[in-house]
Amino acid sequence: MTIEQIYTGCLAQGAYYIESNGEAAIIDPLRETAPYLERAGRSDAKIKYVLETHFHADFVSGHVDLARKTGATIVYGPTAKPSFDAHIATDGEELKVGKLTIKVLHTPGHTMESTTYLLIDENGKPHSIYTGDTLFIGDVGRPDLAQKAGSITQEDLAGYLYDSLHNKIMTLPDEVIVYPAHGAGSACGKNMSKETSDTLGNQKRTNYALKAASKEQFIQEVTDGLLPPPAYFPQNVAMNKGVIESVDTVKERGMRALTPDQFELVAETEGALVLDTRGAEDFKDGFIPRSINIGIKGDFAPWVGAMIPDVKHPLLLVTDEGMEDEVVTRLARVGYDNVLGYLKGGIAAWKASGKDVDLIERIDAEEFAKRFHAGKLRVVDVRKDGEYEAEHVDGAWHASLQFINQNLAAFSKEETNYVHCAGGYRSMIATSLLKARGYHNLVEVRGGFNAIKKTDVKVTDHVCPSTLKK
Repeated sequence: MTIEQIYTGCLAQGAYYIESNGEAAIIDPLRETAPYLERAGRSDAKIKYVLETHFHADFVSGHVDLARKTGATIVYGPTAKPSFDAHIATDGEELKVGKLTIKVLHTPGHTMESTTYLLIDENGKPHSIYTGDTLFIGDVGRPDLAQKAGSITQEDLAGYLYDSLHNKIMTLPDEVIVYPAHGAGSACGKNMSKETSDTLGNQKRTNYALKAASKEQFIQEVTDGLLPPPAYFPQNVAMNKGVIESVDTVKERGMRALTPDQFELVAETEGALVLDTRGAEDFKDGFIPRSINIGIKGDFAPWVGAMIPDVKHPLLLVTDEGMEDEVVTRLARVGYDNVLGYLKGGIAAWKASGKDVDLIERIDAEEFAKRFHAGKLRVVDVRKDGEYEAEHVDGAWHASLQFINQNLAAFSKEETNYVHCAGGYRSMIATSLLKARGYHNLVEVRGGFNAIKKTDVKVTDHVCPSTLKK
């Protein structure tokens, strides 16, 4: 028996490879099929099943491509209604993979089709559960993504989730290993651990949701403090329910190299957004006017989803040399298929062509401190609510990057805005976005709040996050 977790950090997502006696099953695969085909190829194993725990919202799955390339059967749990050929399993149904048995446990709550797969070893002993977004390490799936106006509420879904956990999962032996679909950093929960697996027994002892004294308390706790989901989530769900373009086709289109003149023409004629994926230090020194900076070396895909609500919006890319394929792949993972090409030769070619470039002023924390003490500054903190509430620069405005479109009042077009996050990644995203919208009186602080705290700039008293409202 072979079990491998294939974890993708930038999406905080776990896919799984299970193999026995020459047969394999893949659970919740990402869109690109190569990693799974290569893994099965190393063992000369045949992929028999592609198991989906639910219709994912935060990424586009590779189930259809993988099934087409291998002949595997796509499996969903009860009530799922995909528009492609799939086996809709019944609750309690058993699937065979070599000498292993995978039992289907219908566990609605996160979504109504949500399903947990119980792996039973060749001796008939429960070994592990693949819980999707039903049970995380330290948390459970949010119950607000599948609510339907007039028919089902997030409280209804939370009630189903409670029943699923208590009747289907918590009755299993404590030594069973929990393998979820996500870890810390995913927007599919609110309190996930950085750990990506654990025993069920330990989760019963430590997971706040599993320790709720009653169903009513559980519903209150899991629905409390939920932030609005990223705008691209419903679009990804729709893509996962249907038949979409092969990722190979998407990559072929996105990997079109464009000269500066071609790049400019496509941007104008197609209304394309220029997405610059270089690091903040490189971006500030020269970029195509009105382009948005979301660095590939960070939480790239989730921030693209938060900043560009429409996955169908045409995009043009500026990347570091050699990173074009990686960027197109990561965009495809979250459904951004309409990449029309990238700038051949990068920003150096753009500058050499004599075309206009824009700049962003970036200062270090020491210079920020000097200016702070010299006169009242308009400081705008773009960190998350909890980060700001825990501790912030005294007198700073707050405009969480995730909801910056609703918080533009924090920024002034008359005064200079000094923008910071925790370390500099999010603040450069915010500053580039504001620049594109006509705010030109912007200064971004290198190193963010982490660096500012080391100066003598006054900050508010620290409040432990555990005392804040979840």
